[in-house]
Amino acid sequence: MPPTLASLVHHSALKLTVRAGEDRLDVPVRWAHVSELADPVPYMEGGELLLITALKLDAEEPEAMRRYVKRLAGAGVVGLGFAVGVNYEDIPKALVDAAEEEGLPLLEVPRRTPFLAISKAVSAAIAADQYRAVTAGFAAQRELTKQALSGGPEGLLAALASQVDGWAALYDASGAVVATAPDWAGRRAARLTADVERLRERPAPASSVVGGEDRVELHSLGTGRRPRAALAVGTAATLGTAERYAVHSAIALLTLTTERSRSLHAAEQRIGAAVVGMLLAGEPDHARAVAGELYGALLDAPFRLILAESVSAVGVGAGSAVGGAVASAAVDGDPLGGLAEVVESAAARAGECVLVVPDGDRLVALAVDGGAAVAACQEYAAELEAARATVREAAAGDEDELVVGLSAPAGPIAAAAAYKQAEQALSVARRRGRTLVEHEELAAGSVVPLLADDAVRAFADGLLRPLNEHDATGRGDLVASLRAWLSRHGQWDAAAADLGVHRHTLRYRMRRVEEILGRSLDDPDVRMELWLALKAVAGGGG
Repeated sequence: MPPTLASLVHHSALKLTVRAGEDRLDVPVRWAHVSELADPVPYMEGGELLLITALKLDAEEPEAMRRYVKRLAGAGVVGLGFAVGVNYEDIPKALVDAAEEEGLPLLEVPRRTPFLAISKAVSAAIAADQYRAVTAGFAAQRELTKQALSGGPEGLLAALASQVDGWAALYDASGAVVATAPDWAGRRAARLTADVERLRERPAPASSVVGGEDRVELHSLGTGRRPRAALAVGTAATLGTAERYAVHSAIALLTLTTERSRSLHAAEQRIGAAVVGMLLAGEPDHARAVAGELYGALLDAPFRLILAESVSAVGVGAGSAVGGAVASAAVDGDPLGGLAEVVESAAARAGECVLVVPDGDRLVALAVDGGAAVAACQEYAAELEAARATVREAAAGDEDELVVGLSAPAGPIAAAAAYKQAEQALSVARRRGRTLVEHEELAAGSVVPLLADDAVRAFADGLLRPLNEHDATGRGDLVASLRAWLSRHGQWDAAAADLGVHRHTLRYRMRRVEEILGRSLDDPDVRMELWLALKAVAGGGG
């Protein structure tokens, strides 16, 4: 620890005597400074032991000494050393009383003790403290390195918590807690998620200090533009030099671990790409052999295939406020990377296996059916869709938007079919302006909503235009008659009753429809096209 007034008083060679402020001798001394100025305050930084002989002071005037001592205390001077036997044989009572009144420690310096000896003692003690801090820092670095190599991030966090006499936590790229040390720190770490998310929005490297139950330092980890992880260190007080060395070492080691993890992740993605390729080629046995322990568990249970791509959308500004941490990655202009990050982080927290493979301008993922990764994907898409609806009217500019198709549950044998399902769902999502569409929605719903596509409406308008033009002349109601006849499956009496006309009138109208369109209503394909056209122009209604 740094030198204190108490350690100087106990220094056998200095022979200092305490004359006032005995209860405040444990304060650290940053330096020993000699000044005979009547007002040395402008030259003080705080933490000094001021040494004087009262050469230019009216040391026997009580009011002058009260003002003098008060200014020193206000400037952060921690003690006053008075040399006796130079200008005064003893410390004047006015100065002693003023020091007692202000609570400023006053030390009597005997004539045989030069001020230089006190300065040397303070300097030597500071140097020794710094040497101890550096030595302790190197020892901490060695221990942290050892733990990082043998115990992984968990061991490193435990060693760091011990070094700083506090706690430490590691967060992943999404801001979720990955590990803490000691175990009881988990709840404290979880309460800092919002602070970690704000830190991730700043360019790396970044750090911040958070108050609360204790003092917490947050540091981003990673060498890229966006942090790959974050470290939190909680202590009861400000970190000392040795503790600071330990924290900086931990940051460096965790950054190296993060970058190494990225390399391993890239290798895993290459294996994953091979597994996906074999599954889609109808070679599940080969896929299992390549997957091994890395992805084998995923192929033993039903999985969902996620297919995503980014599409250019006008009207969503780069600075638009997308709500929630889940969608923050999309604001950075990389919606596919944000989705991959969210899915992988959710799977890691739940202990699930997930396979994520970039495929050109698309992203392919296999995730456990009903698992956390699929739920995170759905939540991510929902937040983006809500934000998209909010900002489209207010913002301007071009920004890539995420579009996702999600297959029904499948197994390795049906992987190709699952990919086709995801592709179909993706196509529907793109046409409808949706962020995510599940294939099960298409199978469980109606085909009628699909008619809202502009191309389908254009076809319907063109097909029915001759009938609408005929009706506009007032020579008959062919469109309504056609709708009634088709809705009654060609039953003349029922359709005529709906229209309130004779069945012969209806037969005549249907012949006119055939003549005008040049198509036979006996053809089921023609009837189907006309019915869908009628539904499309009605906006998908009944």
